[in-house]
Amino acid sequence: MRKIIHVDMDAFYASVEQRDDPALRGKPLAVGGSAKRGVVAAASYEARNFGVKSAMPGVTARRRCPELLFVKPRFEVYRAVSRQLHAIFARYTDLIEPLSLDEAYLDVTADIAGVGSATAIAEAIRRDIRKELRLTASAGVSYNKFIAKVASDQNKPDGVFVVRPGDGADFVATLPARRFYGVGPKTAERMSALGIETGADIRGQPLEFLERHFGKSAHYLYHASRGQDDRAVKSDRERKSIGGERTYTEDLQADQALRDALEHIIDIVWERIDRNNARGRTVTLKVKYADFQQITRARSVSPPVDTREDFEQLSRALLEALLPVAKGVRLLGLTLSSLEPAQERETVGESGVAESGPVQESLAF
Repeated sequence: MRKIIHVDMDAFYASVEQRDDPALRGKPLAVGGSAKRGVVAAASYEARNFGVKSAMPGVTARRRCPELLFVKPRFEVYRAVSRQLHAIFARYTDLIEPLSLDEAYLDVTADIAGVGSATAIAEAIRRDIRKELRLTASAGVSYNKFIAKVASDQNKPDGVFVVRPGDGADFVATLPARRFYGVGPKTAERMSALGIETGADIRGQPLEFLERHFGKSAHYLYHASRGQDDRAVKSDRERKSIGGERTYTEDLQADQALRDALEHIIDIVWERIDRNNARGRTVTLKVKYADFQQITRARSVSPPVDTREDFEQLSRALLEALLPVAKGVRLLGLTLSSLEPAQERETVGESGVAESGPVQESLAF
């Protein structure tokens, strides 16, 4: 029985900006974008109260919140804080699987710090974050990754939610279907048309029904709806690609709006590439139009892309080849693939010990 914690920082970029500039505290804040153009990268909780969200055009955000303040992102600062965050994690476990700068899975089955329980470890981590980084984090504690991640959202911001093994299936049964991985708005609509609104509704369907309607996602939905997820926390995983995408609340069509949106995605994806010390030969641009038609455009180069300038040039060239667009764009994404094996690079971006080996002690929840 694993003991897994999912830690997720609260409004990370915005909280760092508010921490470092007292004049921003308690005010609605958007990181990235502007009142005239660009896209919001992150929003403070004060801004979220007005309906401002990440990936929202700056014009829309200002319309929803006239008092909204915009600041430019400082990714070098966020990366530095993330390194401090991971140093805190490492006090309590060697098994850390980063998902982004501000969230990670931790396997604390072996109580290497002698804290006594998974819940106590989650609280200790949150105390360390508050004391040393002057930021807040939320955590989900459970016996598998799926439930731990969902649980970390239950008491946000600045909260902990624990789902013990005997409670997992009942907890999942109450979840809206849209809380399951991969269930976006269109899939949620399809589920609703089939009478599926909750985890209990998914669990009530035979596997054959799920396969017929949801294809490759069927097995995941079948097991997750029963509170089952056998994936291990992998601190030494080898990535096949690194990317990111954003869906926009309002379709983008103007050339400059699309260029601004692409710059935001370049920032996000390059941060991930840089953190993983990755080098790859193929850059792919993904575009989904307002009518849900989806296209990709890719370019491969040799030697591999290993500087931000190279990544920017390739990404921009792929977009420019599509401009002007004849219809609105609802999603943009970038991916770097054909990555070199870790051993061919100077250092490995995500290091850690393998999961195998004896467990020191069975840790309580």
